[in-house]
Amino acid sequence: MTIEHEISERYTRLPSSNFAKILKMAVEDKDVISLGPGEPDFTTPEHIRNAAIMAIDKGFTHYSPPGGRTKTREAIAKKLKKDNKIKVSPEEIMVTCGSQEALFLATQSLIDPGEKMLVPNPGFLAFIPMVETLTGVPESIPLREENGFEFDPDELEKLIDRRTRVILINSPSNPTGRMLKRKTLEKLADIAIQHDLVVFSDEAYEKLTYDNRKHISIASLNGMKERVLTFQSFSKSYAMPGFRIGYVAGPKDIIQAMTRLHIYTTVCAPTVSQLAAIEALTGEQSCVKEMRSEYNRRRKLITKRLKEIPKISCLKPQGAFYAFPNISKLGSSTEVANLFLKKAKVLVVPGTEFGKYGEGYVRMSYATSYEKIEEAMDRIEKVVRKS
Repeated sequence: MTIEHEISERYTRLPSSNFAKILKMAVEDKDVISLGPGEPDFTTPEHIRNAAIMAIDKGFTHYSPPGGRTKTREAIAKKLKKDNKIKVSPEEIMVTCGSQEALFLATQSLIDPGEKMLVPNPGFLAFIPMVETLTGVPESIPLREENGFEFDPDELEKLIDRRTRVILINSPSNPTGRMLKRKTLEKLADIAIQHDLVVFSDEAYEKLTYDNRKHISIASLNGMKERVLTFQSFSKSYAMPGFRIGYVAGPKDIIQAMTRLHIYTTVCAPTVSQLAAIEALTGEQSCVKEMRSEYNRRRKLITKRLKEIPKISCLKPQGAFYAFPNISKLGSSTEVANLFLKKAKVLVVPGTEFGKYGEGYVRMSYATSYEKIEEAMDRIEKVVRKS
């Protein structure tokens, strides 16, 4: 006899997803080219893999402190000072199982039931559910193509009320591939200070920027260090998604609260992964440049090809490894994703997976080979010209 269990309201309130159905169809059809991945297609660089192997051979197979190993946090502190112009002590850093866990713990630490977090929309698909499952209220910051997918500071400020505690930003962005300008970050900083808000800055794609653009961490701006949590990951920059390693840096009292919560969740980030992370930060960095160079080659290809396809337009990605073309002249996001999958045998992600303001767009990842992207664009162009 099958028992029907009463699943929590927390689960039933999660947003519905059409992408799961699309993904299932793609997996079942081996002729499909996937432009869906949100992870690098590169293998973790050899020197980082060797560091992990050496750590296992030396018996580093036990728990680490909940906040992270001291040497790992020291290496991160040096990196933040050098690369991001953020001066923090190891005590102001926590190492986590990817930056997503850090975001979740930070939300637990700062958002009580009914309190609000402003989140980018379209934005990473976990942002809104993350707040909702913790009984907070996610308030969408509309990101519009005509503004280069940057928020309008005046519009953002109107969303703030007495329940607002946090503003979340993501630059370079998943899914738009765009970056926030320094001027925009400075305006956001003024708003945060004026309304006494904390800023969550998701910088997972910080090293994947193009056309000589430099990533700017909002915590490096004057007066912002004490009100910003900076979230970063090894998954994208160093092709280490399977290591599940990321970190957060910010005010000591918030980091302490998050560390205490860590004890009651995953306890700590994997010890082997933390030792591999030290090698990633302190070892040879040419691997990052090589991967970024290849992503840039693919970015140029996908941007060029999308311009040549009728009824499709696309702002040029500035960072990360996603294109977010406007396909509204062909139909809704889901309709077009299904069209590309069924007729062109190409998997893309409907823009609505990233929030309601993603309607009219699809996300295409160029974290796949140049040759596959070329073939995918050929197939899509053929289908669009026939439609």
